[in-house]
Amino acid sequence: MPEPSPAFGGNITDRLQRALAARGLDQIDPGPIDNTPAEDEPGHPEYHRRRRAEWNLKRWAAVTPYRYQHATCTHPALQQWADKVAADPRSAGFLLLTGTFGTGKTHESYGAFRRIADAGPDRYEVIATTAPDMYALMRPGGSERGTEYEVKRLKKIPLLLIDDLGTEKVSEFTEEATYRLLNERYNESLPTLITSNLPADSRDQKGVKQGPDLIEKLGERIADRLREITRIVPMDGPSRRRGAA
Repeated sequence: MPEPSPAFGGNITDRLQRALAARGLDQIDPGPIDNTPAEDEPGHPEYHRRRRAEWNLKRWAAVTPYRYQHATCTHPALQQWADKVAADPRSAGFLLLTGTFGTGKTHESYGAFRRIADAGPDRYEVIATTAPDMYALMRPGGSERGTEYEVKRLKKIPLLLIDDLGTEKVSEFTEEATYRLLNERYNESLPTLITSNLPADSRDQKGVKQGPDLIEKLGERIADRLREITRIVPMDGPSRRRGAA
């Protein structure tokens, strides 16, 4: 029995090729196919950075007081420090913000932590505490988990904020606890942000004290260590709190 002839008289693929050749379209090279994912698709670095940033910002919000939920970082020194933390935490070091009440130290600090989270680093673990709350947890009986647990947690957390250092009463305990904590974090190159209403050293060029300072509140040993291992950023200007009142 003879083979049935094609319904359209010949192989349709051959006919299509002849038609394209007649129009000079058979020599067009479509070029390489780009299978690279777009920025909003899994596999693209920016896609995964955004996902990390979303997760990090949730963690930031969980440790941030309501008052500072909209905090942003505007001070150039803090922006620079935050960007270093996001890119290479071990190189960022310590930052000490000093200034009187209401000059924006705490606001800028939480803003800096937000900036770090939004950069989408692979790891974002943070403790934000005030110095009085920190010492309360570190004292015997101050935590259900135990003093050593709290001390170790503060020493090892990748990112730490200690707000209002120097407001607590001076004691042998606070001096020793502060020194141990700062020294351990310095040795491990863990970024640490500290704020204080007091200057690190209020002495003028002649060595005359101009007012209270961290030497007086924490002792010469701690103040010297802070001057040695931190970059000190004075926060000057009018009180934000008075302006908002």
